[in-house]
Amino acid sequence: MLRIEKITAGYRKITILQSVSAEVQEKEIVAIVGSNGAGKSTLLRSISGFLRPFSGQIFFRKEEISQLPSHAIVDKGIVQVPEARQLFPQLTVLENLDLGSFPHRARAKRNERLSHVYQIFPRLNERKDQHAGSLSGGEQQMLAIARALMGCPRLLMLDEPSLGLAPLLVEHIFDTVQEIRSAGVSILIVEQNVFESLQLSDRAYVLENGEIVLKGTGEELLNHAKVKSAYLGI
Repeated sequence: MLRIEKITAGYRKITILQSVSAEVQEKEIVAIVGSNGAGKSTLLRSISGFLRPFSGQIFFRKEEISQLPSHAIVDKGIVQVPEARQLFPQLTVLENLDLGSFPHRARAKRNERLSHVYQIFPRLNERKDQHAGSLSGGEQQMLAIARALMGCPRLLMLDEPSLGLAPLLVEHIFDTVQEIRSAGVSILIVEQNVFESLQLSDRAYVLENGEIVLKGTGEELLNHAKVKSAYLGI
């Protein structure tokens, strides 16, 4: 579904990613793990069109998207849940969700998608008239994911979804990710919570200093000596 070929990217003259290659198959959960500053969010921003790669190519469903603007990439079916949620705090839950259905391919399915996200997150239905800024951290993360689902994603990209959440809420968010995949959506997840994300994923990549240094199934990397030592404290 998604193929990244030797992407080099960064900000102005500063290179963050160096010749990164990765892929996501249909209905697959793929994790990109690594420490803070490794380049994980830069990779997602490159896929989403917020950054133009210095070199390399990105293909989605066999079509190159490396030079497309962000709104065109969303219309293709790639939707990102940004780090720190980036909700509109003065708008209600429902108004935030409605903004998620703005992409052209999602507008006609607005009511269907709204029922779907309320099934996944019934608490959002209870809070639909409440301002997003008044929600708890866990509820805001639910809303950020639900808003992305309103856009009818084929590939959902999650940037640090567990950031700042209590362990029970983290477990709930990761259970929800499994549920979303079961509905036919591919998932690319970027996480500092290495143990949870590797347990969740079908395959994973370890990113260090802008380069892929390890790849394999989630289980293989959980049992890899370097991952145990550097990220799991074992």
